[in-house]
Amino acid sequence: MDLIALLNEIDGWVWGAPLITLLLGVGVYLTFLLRGFQFTQLYSSLHYALVVRREKGAAGDISHFQALMTALSATVGTGNIAGVATAIAMGGPGAVFWMWMTGLFGMASKYAEALLAVKYRYVDHRGNMVGGPMVYIKVIGANPGWRWLAGAFALFAGFASFGIGDMVQSNSVADALDATFDVPRLTTGVILGVMTGVVILGGVRWIARVASVIVPFMIFFYCAGAMAILAIHLSEIPAAFALILDGAFSGTAATGGFAGAAVSAAIRFGVARGVFSNESGMGSAAIAAAAAQTNSPARQGAVAMTQTFIDTLIVCTMTALVIIVTGVWTDGASGAALTTAAFAFDLGGAGEIIVAVSLALFAYSTLIGWSYYGEKGLESLFGEGVIVPYRIVYCLAAALGATLKLEVVWTLADIANGLMAVPNLIALVALSPVVVAETKAYLALRAQERGATGN
Repeated sequence: MDLIALLNEIDGWVWGAPLITLLLGVGVYLTFLLRGFQFTQLYSSLHYALVVRREKGAAGDISHFQALMTALSATVGTGNIAGVATAIAMGGPGAVFWMWMTGLFGMASKYAEALLAVKYRYVDHRGNMVGGPMVYIKVIGANPGWRWLAGAFALFAGFASFGIGDMVQSNSVADALDATFDVPRLTTGVILGVMTGVVILGGVRWIARVASVIVPFMIFFYCAGAMAILAIHLSEIPAAFALILDGAFSGTAATGGFAGAAVSAAIRFGVARGVFSNESGMGSAAIAAAAAQTNSPARQGAVAMTQTFIDTLIVCTMTALVIIVTGVWTDGASGAALTTAAFAFDLGGAGEIIVAVSLALFAYSTLIGWSYYGEKGLESLFGEGVIVPYRIVYCLAAALGATLKLEVVWTLADIANGLMAVPNLIALVALSPVVVAETKAYLALRAQERGATGN
């Protein structure tokens, strides 16, 4: 058995029915437990994250806005461009529906993990906030098994950072720049590695500052290009939604260069790529949330859940609709090449440039965001001595990832994501009573504040 076949077999086992059921099931469970908190509090959470931005006088390393931008920098990456395209190419348009489900219910998971990260965080001897699943899993009980589970998450986070956060990003952007501008793949990888090193040496504060500048611009730039195409195909958008809904429950028949896909493929690739993009349930964004300047765990949880909304319900949807309304999804292409073809369908060379530039920005922001997640995970296992070697190897891996085959990189990232999610999802269920209690206290406080102001 060759390497690709072996990795695909492992990937199929990891992303089997048990994990998919667990991911969606925990999100649904928390949604009902919290009475749809992510829907009723979405507007106020977006307002607080994007307008208020900062909680004065609170402990922490970075503001609410910076924590959100850092988390978005890690999630709005090539998964939003290449990942969505791969999901459609492998699972048909119906995969988009299951991506939406991971987003809608995943918002509850993202809220819970960020809340717990803030509640159980602590200040280390250097004055930095430390928190995340590797911390809150340990508080569940005295049984040594919980510490083992926390260690497993930290190890998987470190490993996943080289996949989802590093090599996948450099691989996809190298592919796009090679196809669009004839830039050698290794050159792209080396440049990304050097630029990443320049930022991550400054730690989370510097990462947050850079992300706060790059992320808003890159999202606006990409979505503006997508909106221009959707405006051209405005009358075809309802049919695209109908195709998505039909494919989600009936599968998609073979057409053109598309080989066809069963409902099971739509679910598998939709959920896998959805989680790859928004990371809900994985626990990664909780590490950034732990650094936020706040005195309210629930408030930071509410801010954090807007990340999933922006990533999946807005950016991923833009990509999916462009691919479907232009009809290029039946041509047999996949990954970034498929999204590039969709943007170029109406915009020509300008569309190719939009995708290439967006990929470069998305990939770079993810590289710097995920470096922090992997670093904190491995630091919790091996101490401060691992930080410098990790940063060096992380930057070198960017160059290596740019030269590997797409299938190998994506499959490795899928496996790492699945393994990383399991310990965190178990902890979310075990600590759900804490999440409910904190949420009730937060909503009661908000009701008092509204009563005092008369609003």
